[in-house]
Amino acid sequence: MKALLLLVAGLGGLIEAVAPRRVVALWTRALYRNAGEAEPREWVYAAAKVEGTLIAAGALVGLFRLATADGDFPVDDSTAADEPESDPAIAGGHGDDQAAAE
Repeated sequence: MKALLLLVAGLGGLIEAVAPRRVVALWTRALYRNAGEAEPREWVYAAAKVEGTLIAAGALVGLFRLATADGDFPVDDSTAADEPESDPAIAGGHGDDQAAAE
């Protein structure tokens, strides 16, 4: 699931870095009632390109870290239940009660 989110974010960042004018126009139409009257300044496109580049780079780093992880994943409960218990108090259910009765 995390890899899918990173992939989608990376693709969105790549699109924003490659075509910042289209992305700004899309967001302008989505956010303003009179989008035809709104005209962004020239620095907005440069900022969108930088933002897209940073998002794509961050997603690539996250995907790389996810792909090269050591595999230290939590143990599944179903495999832990198959192992015998080493503590006699837990395994037999008697522990100190049996010693006190003797």
